[in-house]
Amino acid sequence: MDRIDTRFLMTSDQLPSNIKCSHFALPSASLTFRDLAFHLQVTDKTAGRKSRLLRKTILEPCSGHIDAGELVALMGPSGSGKTTLLDMLAMKKTAAYEGEVFVNGKQRSRKLFARIAAYVGQEDMMPAHWKVREAVMFNAYLKQNSARMHRSIDEWVDLLMETFGLTVVEDSYIGGEAVRGISGGQRRRVTLARGVAAHSSLLFCDEPTSGLSATDAELCVKALRTICKRLRVTCVVVIHQPRSEVAEMFDKFVLLTSHPGRVVYFGPMCSAEAYWRERGHPLPQNVNPTDYFMDTVTPGTRTDVSKALVEDFDKYQKPFVLAKVDEVLEQSDTGMSIKEMIRSAASTRSSAGAKRISSKLTGDDWVGEYAVPFCAQFNQCLARKVKLTLRNPQALGLPICVPVAQGLLVGYMFLGTGQKPFDRQIMFTFCLVTILCLAGTMGLIVLITERTLMKFESGEKLYSEMAWALATQLVDVPLALTGAVLNVIIMILFAQMPARLFADILAWSLLLFAVYDSMFAFVGAVAKDTRQAQVLASPLVSLFMLFNGLVVTEKDTPTPLKWIFFISPNAYAMKGITCTLAHQKEFKDSFVVTAALQQMGMDCDSSQALRGVIILACLIATLRIGQFLGLKYLNAPKR
Repeated sequence: MDRIDTRFLMTSDQLPSNIKCSHFALPSASLTFRDLAFHLQVTDKTAGRKSRLLRKTILEPCSGHIDAGELVALMGPSGSGKTTLLDMLAMKKTAAYEGEVFVNGKQRSRKLFARIAAYVGQEDMMPAHWKVREAVMFNAYLKQNSARMHRSIDEWVDLLMETFGLTVVEDSYIGGEAVRGISGGQRRRVTLARGVAAHSSLLFCDEPTSGLSATDAELCVKALRTICKRLRVTCVVVIHQPRSEVAEMFDKFVLLTSHPGRVVYFGPMCSAEAYWRERGHPLPQNVNPTDYFMDTVTPGTRTDVSKALVEDFDKYQKPFVLAKVDEVLEQSDTGMSIKEMIRSAASTRSSAGAKRISSKLTGDDWVGEYAVPFCAQFNQCLARKVKLTLRNPQALGLPICVPVAQGLLVGYMFLGTGQKPFDRQIMFTFCLVTILCLAGTMGLIVLITERTLMKFESGEKLYSEMAWALATQLVDVPLALTGAVLNVIIMILFAQMPARLFADILAWSLLLFAVYDSMFAFVGAVAKDTRQAQVLASPLVSLFMLFNGLVVTEKDTPTPLKWIFFISPNAYAMKGITCTLAHQKEFKDSFVVTAALQQMGMDCDSSQALRGVIILACLIATLRIGQFLGLKYLNAPKR
């Protein structure tokens, strides 16, 4: 047939719906894309010795329009580019791509798009000791206008908890490998609820039903359909061959074939079976429709007719799809821009009886990259960090218990050292410095794990990297500092050092601790993963432990390597504490002490101590600045 049946062009407003729109409904957002395509540069392995780059097409140019409030299924075999298309629509694709995406017919704003859109990946990235309601509330607060009443936010979260079937587990932990919590299906619904809680008119989901039971998968899609109709959320879902009951919940169906990715169907889900029949490929009896559709577009299968279906799409559907895209873009003046949507959401998403936003605030006051100011971001990150730390005995106890145990063990080994010869006191100093510089290594794995969550959440514009870093350091540093102080105090008491030396030894020890804490924080920010972090940290620690003025002295070091002493925190700490010990009355005129200091090349002048303090302070500042820059600009998820 030469003309496409109009059923294949039916839009969501023609579909019956028994779900009423809520007064919490979000500003409508239609999604239009034109000529989206993605190519990779790959090395030609057949080019012999001379390597040559070839252009490999992952997704051929495709266009389409999705109406506001539609639930869209995006399907295709491996290599069809369905996740690539989703990432481009969600503005998560980090590699360069071709084409344009429009919201309500207007070019989307790179800066503001994340304010109205949420992306739900395949993994549920949430802390194990977080409670369900807290997780949803976190997103609601951080994507909520600062002038909104808390009562309105609570009602909004109540609605989402009910919609996603989470009310009965709202006080349960998310859970993880070592923490008992909710089920996998419930965890997935929490992730989806967090996406909607961010007041997102657009929701992009990458295989939200992957790994779930049939029942949990149906509950997830049913909840998505409910929020699409009640809240006017436009939702695009990459999904893998859902059963027929689940497939029927989708308004639209986009099917791609692979190698390269090309569209073979773009229309209502309810009309797909008729379309295949009219193309000469009727659905066999007792076969799941989506399984059959996938078989017809998967290269290598017995029923593969992907080439014919691509030609049919170009002939029967594509002209109408392109005409719809042109029509929407021509009428773009009637649609709301993203900035207007944000203003509308902030002024209308309030519960009955809640106070209106102050007239002193204009739209421009609250239309920015983030929904709430820096202080609010910091407060939410800090509150979460404190709660998670208090609930996790390991996170609370290890930074204190391990240093205390080390202090008791090593302190007992040097029992009474303060009353022994100078060389024995130097060995005590060496052990003290060594323990302090190794203390931070155990926190690297936790730091990088938390950073992974931060990069995802900051990518959703919930908060800035700086807000997270400050909140995290405000909790982690005092805990680690407490452990270091107890460690040093215990060792000094066991060694029976003179009381007048206590302050100086403690000060140099804590200054050394601060340098290494900053160094490990820097490594945790710039390293790609825990393995790379250990590769970066180990040589630095070993180098500084070697060039510490005792194992290798500055006097005996070759000139080209003397610069290492200038940046070695161990050398400054060893020198500072050793000179403090040398100033004891009983060592003041000792030939042995003088000879030992000369052997190590140590000048105990007070100006040298001040110089060391200044250099270590500069090291701390430099490493902290490097940490913040690394968190902001490095290790973003690559898509």
